[in-house]
Amino acid sequence: MKVPLIDLSGQHRFLRSELVNAIEGVLDSQQFVLGSEVMALESELANYCRTKFAIGCASGSDALLLALMALDIAPGDEVITSPFTFFATGAAIVRLGATPKFVDIDPQTYNIDTQQVAAAITSRTKAILPVHLYGQCADMDALLEISGRNQIPLVEDAAQAIGAEDNGRRAGSMGEVGCFSFYPTKNLGGAGDGGMLITQNEAINKRLRKLRVHGGATEYHHDEVGINSRLDALQAVVLRVKLKYLEEWSAARRQKADRYTQLINDAGIADRFVPPLIRPGARHIFHQYVIRTPGNEEVIKYLAQHNVGSKVYYPVPLHEQQCFAFLGYQEGQFPEAERAARETLALPCFPELTEEQQTFVVSTLARFDR
Repeated sequence: MKVPLIDLSGQHRFLRSELVNAIEGVLDSQQFVLGSEVMALESELANYCRTKFAIGCASGSDALLLALMALDIAPGDEVITSPFTFFATGAAIVRLGATPKFVDIDPQTYNIDTQQVAAAITSRTKAILPVHLYGQCADMDALLEISGRNQIPLVEDAAQAIGAEDNGRRAGSMGEVGCFSFYPTKNLGGAGDGGMLITQNEAINKRLRKLRVHGGATEYHHDEVGINSRLDALQAVVLRVKLKYLEEWSAARRQKADRYTQLINDAGIADRFVPPLIRPGARHIFHQYVIRTPGNEEVIKYLAQHNVGSKVYYPVPLHEQQCFAFLGYQEGQFPEAERAARETLALPCFPELTEEQQTFVVSTLARFDR
């Protein structure tokens, strides 16, 4: 048996006729960038995320950059964030000349440690950028309290968490701006790059719409220097087709995650392969099902030999990236992030994963002998 880490073929076979019809509609309309299809997706996403406004852009990375631009993050500013995340989180801060102020993670959820956030605030702190890692929201009650008390805006990196909830509130809707990615392997994935920002703030909504088109209120009149980050209509129609199934897919992912945890416990290997923790009040949408085990690289090689896909998200924390060496962080400064990089690995988890495949994955793990 072969079990890939991710397999989109089943999803696309099921949706093929809908996707082809939608794409042909764009080809016939010849309206390829922004336009009515993007506007329709923005409206549907705002409704899904329970927020007032949604603004399409070219990628999740651009969404982070645009969000910080809309908050006037500039050289000399600090933005508090996690070192245990995809590179784009830190890169967006640095691209604006600001400084990422890393704080360590909670070892059980892998999200930012909120107690350390409060301690990291200085007079230069201009934003807090939590990451909802693997499909589970960070502790937003604590972060919102810190944000309100210090009057520092929150930007949610919800790239992996569309549809996740924290005490009934949808990911991305709780801070000043929420940022999503539609990279093909995301829970809601396009046929290429794409991103979305959401906000409850009308002024921020208006500014984001200008920033994504070179800062112009109209085509040839520019109030400020923005960037070119427009969402394609082709991506929008693909996402509109898939959005109708997102809740069903999220439920399937949670069911797969529950079954993995039960299989691991039944096999008596939960001490060696620790299942993920779901926070009280959290709706985890399991973009990744991540276990913890010492020596993850060794386990990944073993699984690959037995035709099981797995991967570390993320093997090099941001404070250890060569391009961020100028920040002056040292190895050992964020021990939980560094330990997570050595000990976590994602198992195959997608809606079409079969029970037989899951049983095979866990039985293969159970046979692993160091």
